[in-house]
Amino acid sequence: MRRIRRFLATPFGLAVLACLALAGWALWSGGVLDGPVARDVRTSSVYAAPGTGLDEAAAERVVGNRRLVVLLLEPGADLREGCDRVRHAADGTLVLVLARDGDEYERYGCALLPGVGDENFGRAFVAETTISRGVDQFPDRPLEALKVVVVNYDTLVRSGTVPDGSRTISPSLPRYLVAAAAVLAVLLGSAVVFAAGRRAGRLAADRRSRLAEAGDARTALSAAAAVLAQQIIDLDARGPGSGAYQRRYRRLVSGCAAVLGELAAADERTAAKLTERVEALIAEGRRLGAP
Repeated sequence: MRRIRRFLATPFGLAVLACLALAGWALWSGGVLDGPVARDVRTSSVYAAPGTGLDEAAAERVVGNRRLVVLLLEPGADLREGCDRVRHAADGTLVLVLARDGDEYERYGCALLPGVGDENFGRAFVAETTISRGVDQFPDRPLEALKVVVVNYDTLVRSGTVPDGSRTISPSLPRYLVAAAAVLAVLLGSAVVFAAGRRAGRLAADRRSRLAEAGDARTALSAAAAVLAQQIIDLDARGPGSGAYQRRYRRLVSGCAAVLGELAAADERTAAKLTERVEALIAEGRRLGAP
């Protein structure tokens, strides 16, 4: 939990939260929680329950692009609940819910039009009661009843009770695509950042390990060079010896000078080899200083 909190406190974590919020909004506004009626109404102006006998394609042509949504539910259905189900999906329209009841229709209207609602109860009441007048004349012909509903709607528009204008249907697919793209971007971005972070961490650890090894090798080389230098000082204090001794001593001094010249440029790869050379010179110095 502590790591998650620290992550969310970073700019990247906040960006992830913002993208997730955007994805959730897109999914919700796209109707991911809608029932079958609401999903149909999002892209259609007519919903007919199975067995009602209404040709939805013909009914769509009759309604056209009016701000009108008609739901023909099965007999005995809760009409008010049907209106509540599509309140978000059919926002901006006048909704009429019908259900066959013997030789007539049960009717329920809800005005979801802009400018017609609780703040203007009179216009909403007139629209909801007028839109269904005359539908009982065609209990066996729902398409003809729908034509009467359309005539009533046009009358409401001409009287100014219902605002004029056409319905704009926004398919939910683009919203789903936006949501999917946002989620995918978050997942891919997180995966890329995680992989890059792990790689950077490995590189940093390897570099620290190499530096530590190089430091250890240079320390060992410096210590060996100090021992060799002390040997040369001790041998020099003994004074001149035989000719063979002098030749061996000069080779030792030359070897020490060569190693010291390379000491400053030594790295982790050359330090080990130089250490071996210095240790060989130290062994030679011991033999030279032996009585």
